[in-house]
Amino acid sequence: MSMSTRTVVIVILVALVAGLGLGYTASYVSTGISAQQGITQVSTIDALLAGAYDGVVPCGELKHYGDTGLGTLDALDGEMVMVDGVVYQVRTDGRAYVVNDTTTTPFAVVTFFEPDTSESVPGMNYTQLKEHVDGQIPTDNIFYAIKLEGSFDYVKTRSVPRQQKPYPPLVDVIENQTTFELENVSGIVVGFRCPSYMKQINVPEYHLHFLTENRTAGGHVLEMRIKECRLSIDYIYDLHMLLPHRGVFYSTDLSTSREGELSAVERGAS
Repeated sequence: MSMSTRTVVIVILVALVAGLGLGYTASYVSTGISAQQGITQVSTIDALLAGAYDGVVPCGELKHYGDTGLGTLDALDGEMVMVDGVVYQVRTDGRAYVVNDTTTTPFAVVTFFEPDTSESVPGMNYTQLKEHVDGQIPTDNIFYAIKLEGSFDYVKTRSVPRQQKPYPPLVDVIENQTTFELENVSGIVVGFRCPSYMKQINVPEYHLHFLTENRTAGGHVLEMRIKECRLSIDYIYDLHMLLPHRGVFYSTDLSTSREGELSAVERGAS
């Protein structure tokens, strides 16, 4: 299928959740559409901003939908990074831990990464990287998965602590975030560039997480200075969503925009 004839397809798969609270087990409604075709997302960014932190999809099942991605874990317990089909949790101690298949996620975005473009990029900061990618992509109106591998002069990341009920909104949680500053480090950045019209569903524009080459540290990217990296971009035309069947998600008010809160959360400042 040529690029000119491919269209964005949004399919909502409702996750059938057996039980309330923590420790969900999820099963899925078959749509006949392969996860290989695009992004699969668990819940919505506005639900996460509002405090819907109960895990709803086991990470083992998440692997059926992608080998690359990001998110968080049950009760907002740190930053989640998926690289090469392995799920890692970056806790507030700054360390990355391999996540077992039964651990659940309240919000995640994954894909089977198949790059459409790849190039070497020399020294630039995070802002310059975003400007560079914006100048390369053919349109703002589809999805892109991004992978950046190589060496970095500097990477600033963050993680957030596990929360207790009643869950506070995410903009309040980041007041207690822990930040990490890594210098002269090799590693991989993975994430997504989403269209601006997705602002209540996903993070508009850039959302990236970092993992060191030895897979021992990382987190949500706040700042970075690239030394020399390989930038790969996967053009994505489909979005599949797994929505919780009941629980905190059902009782969360999602009628108002949390765009201002999202901006503060992504910047790492309340």
